[in-house]
Amino acid sequence: MRFDRSPFALVFIGLACAGFSFSPHVAAQTIGAANSATIDTQTGKVRGRRADNGVFAFKGIPYAAPPVGNLRWREPQAPAPWDGVREASTYGNSCIQTSEVSGDISQGDPGPLREDCLYLNIWTTRANPVAKKPVMVWIHGGAFVIGTGGLPLTEGGPLAKKGVVVVTLNYRLGQLGFFAHPALEKENPGGVANFGLLDQIAALKWVKQNIAKFGGDPDNVTIFGQSAGGKSVLALYASPLAQGLFHKGIVQSSYIIPDMTRPKAIEMGAKVATAVGLPGGDATAAALRSIDAQVFGALKGQGLSTAPVSISGDPVLPVSIEDMFEAGKEAALPLIIGNTSDDASVASAFGINPVDVLKKLGAAGFVVRVLYPGISDESQRARQVARDLVFTMPVRWIADRHAKRAKTWRYYFDYTAVKLRKKYPNGVPHGDDVVFAFNTGDIHAGTKNIFTAEDRAFSRLISDYWVEFARTGEPSSDNGPEWPNDRPFRDRTMMFGEDTTVRSNFLRARLNALIGLTRIIDAVAGPK
Repeated sequence: MRFDRSPFALVFIGLACAGFSFSPHVAAQTIGAANSATIDTQTGKVRGRRADNGVFAFKGIPYAAPPVGNLRWREPQAPAPWDGVREASTYGNSCIQTSEVSGDISQGDPGPLREDCLYLNIWTTRANPVAKKPVMVWIHGGAFVIGTGGLPLTEGGPLAKKGVVVVTLNYRLGQLGFFAHPALEKENPGGVANFGLLDQIAALKWVKQNIAKFGGDPDNVTIFGQSAGGKSVLALYASPLAQGLFHKGIVQSSYIIPDMTRPKAIEMGAKVATAVGLPGGDATAAALRSIDAQVFGALKGQGLSTAPVSISGDPVLPVSIEDMFEAGKEAALPLIIGNTSDDASVASAFGINPVDVLKKLGAAGFVVRVLYPGISDESQRARQVARDLVFTMPVRWIADRHAKRAKTWRYYFDYTAVKLRKKYPNGVPHGDDVVFAFNTGDIHAGTKNIFTAEDRAFSRLISDYWVEFARTGEPSSDNGPEWPNDRPFRDRTMMFGEDTTVRSNFLRARLNALIGLTRIIDAVAGPK
């Protein structure tokens, strides 16, 4: 089955692009009286600091060389070794990105934006190689054009207190991270186009080589991410270059919007060259590399980035993510996957009106009305259609296929912080589950002044499931119900809400119809 001709997906692709143009031995670490820890990594010593909660934080560690100058649009290289001790008390630069996006999507100030941005951050309670704690590597979202691993929202301390080592990272974004052009094709035929995904892989290689000295177990690594971060997790399951670098995955609110094909990416690259003042497809690689990186971050206009997807047809993703899952060739590793009850809120944040999308369904709109009975308000129906077509239905589609390869757990997130429920009557907005998964409600600016005891209890519940999955490969919590894995003919979904429970055949008839509708559209549209 394909999703590349789903009506909402086609509209989402076009409009979402608008405006965007990480030798084990005890001697390797020391803990001093000043609440610091010094770790000897493969490239040099780093000194982290211990917070009041007893967690050591190591921030701004380079996992690759700065991708600047001649290293722009090249595979990430090993960082240069350094002498002495590198202070790791502040986040590194965030990657070049657009500032033309709402705070609801960015979820915080990314800080300084530089092309030199390939840094990761680590939180651990025991910087000792004998600890062998589970490792959780977070991949941020943001449509592959915004985001950073250095936000209070994804501060790793609260999860680390539960007995894991947490890693967050930056990766190249926008045209600097996902890019193809005739000049680059000539320079390296069939070479990498998904530089941002390759950065994620480089970070995972760094983790494999170094994380034991921070107390982590390199043989027990869980990758997790939300939105484009969730899609990155799926991409790493599909990529032959990521095999052996992780062992489990959690996908929060990803979407099956098709990867951009390599030929389309090359066409886009020519448009980008024109937009920065160069002769389109005739621009040279040297000229492209001479453009100030900030110019790419300032690009505006439709069709100037791959957002919100990556590129299929390079060594990282030889075929599309969807085709790999359809063929059953993705990594056979445990997976948790789900979405929120108002993931369609992301459409509004990108200037998309779901009502307009519903109109574009044409004759299929009648089928949609039958699937959503009792909803007289057109905007509300459109919002739910957008959520289900782009998020809920793909969760089911991925879960059904991956369950044939490995244990798979499916969820639906419908818990809003108590004092925000009047503000969000349509459900949980896209991304509002992250604060609960990280247990950072008392740290994140959007919740720290309104978080209640009920919210904290729920956050402990969610983070329990995530941490126990990272520890054992089976999500569980002493404070919640047993979570059975989902199977093609035994549909089980954990409903995370005010009353957390397991549902059988959740929205099954509706999702079956949406999957069937997509197949019909594919057949009518014919070969791409």
